[in-house]
Amino acid sequence: MYSILVPVPWYQESTEMIARMDDGLLKSVLSDLDEFGYAIMENYISNEQADSIKSELMDLFRYSGRNKFEGFKTKRLYGLFGKTRVLDSLAVDPLILKVAEYILQTENFLLSAPTGILINPDETSQLLHRDDGKYPLTRPHEDVIFNTMWALDEFTEFNGSTVLLPGSHTDDDLSRPSIQALMPKGSVLLYRGSVWHGGGANTTDTSRLGVILEYCAGWLRPQENHILVVPKEIVKQLDSRLQELLGYSVERPFIGYVNGSHPKKSLL
Repeated sequence: MYSILVPVPWYQESTEMIARMDDGLLKSVLSDLDEFGYAIMENYISNEQADSIKSELMDLFRYSGRNKFEGFKTKRLYGLFGKTRVLDSLAVDPLILKVAEYILQTENFLLSAPTGILINPDETSQLLHRDDGKYPLTRPHEDVIFNTMWALDEFTEFNGSTVLLPGSHTDDDLSRPSIQALMPKGSVLLYRGSVWHGGGANTTDTSRLGVILEYCAGWLRPQENHILVVPKEIVKQLDSRLQELLGYSVERPFIGYVNGSHPKKSLL
């Protein structure tokens, strides 16, 4: 059986250590996630990178949502890491992964539901929901989902920007005032899987594109089966950390093994 000694993750060392960190952005993000359940990093990638990603993804969309939750006038793109490489660097962004470790309280987590979401004109608001609500876990429980929404267009008050209930990760009070995640193109919204949120209505005459890169605890079954979505020949060419996020990893003590060994050995 595969085993390895792993150093104590940074988030377990102490909350005082986080306060001493020089990275003001990371400290601000963690503070907002603790208080409000979400945080926004504006202009995190350049407009040029956002435009490049959007250009490739737009050629891949094939169908509109199949139900009210997906949005009948919203196009969704699944199987992202089996179809394009333009999102690889976002999935393994060091700051994003540090935040994921903090929220999920483990360094062993996986990509769960990477999805391109193109909200088209005349789309109505999505039902508010929690991303961890699909799992039959008794509340309160530790966070098992951490999500990111990458804005490849400007997210405005009128074009379908994400609606959130700040602080709703702490209780079920749906009477809380809602806010919209208004973001310049190239920004990223980070939010806990326990915060109530949903896609906004698009009352404009143009679409808005966002990409969700969702992470889940390593012992939890991801929504998308990446082992089937991403061909092994592609996986062999990927960054080692991205391979792990797609399921070629082991959650201690031995969840995820292949023939009693680490799944990366199946790539040899």
